[in-house]
Amino acid sequence: MTTTLFDLPRPVGIPVKGEAATYPIGRIFCVGRNYAAHAAEMGHEVDRENPFYFTKSPAHAILTGATVPYPPGTANYHHEMELAFAMGAPVFRATREEAEAAVYAYGCALDMTRRDRQQDGKDKGRPWDMGKDVEASAVFAPMTRAAGMAPLGPRRIHLEVNGKTRQDATLSELIHDVPEIIMDLSRYYHLGPGDLIMTGTPAGVGPVVAGDVITGGIDGLDPISLTIAAAE
Repeated sequence: MTTTLFDLPRPVGIPVKGEAATYPIGRIFCVGRNYAAHAAEMGHEVDRENPFYFTKSPAHAILTGATVPYPPGTANYHHEMELAFAMGAPVFRATREEAEAAVYAYGCALDMTRRDRQQDGKDKGRPWDMGKDVEASAVFAPMTRAAGMAPLGPRRIHLEVNGKTRQDATLSELIHDVPEIIMDLSRYYHLGPGDLIMTGTPAGVGPVVAGDVITGGIDGLDPISLTIAAAE
């Protein structure tokens, strides 16, 4: 039997309403520019045919209610409010029916972004990792099981900073809905339990500074919050 030189901390598990056990995080996929108004505010055309993705490390996931320091290496740290969903069954090259059946739970999430470092990547034709895969940048609220939930439909998705609304839209504005995301992403990956997908953010993203309190929500799901402390 082999042993490791040292132990790594396990990623957080996300609480699921009505469950004693938490949902373990294996991978985090994120959909880019999945609301037309957000794509426009970032200076991009909407691509309705070809969704694209980036990833975040499970080690960078935290739970709602946390207080985190303003991250190093940025002067333009942005909030992005998102719907996240958790996979509950394995799929590969899924049909729409298979995709719909594979969703285990839904929840609120924040994709915190070093916007200046992301822009560096865009300007130089390099990956976005330094902008997106940031410590404590994937924030998750308790999730609600998909079974028995009403359809997502035009639920409101919103975010406030210090009580002032920054983002306010509906899930019906998603360019690629949840089954479409699964159908497309499962062409490239064998998806299954442990996979979390963040579906993109609506317009209104913007910077936060030390001392700011971020709150957000989606109708029918547990809300989310994050406090930004001074840089370490």
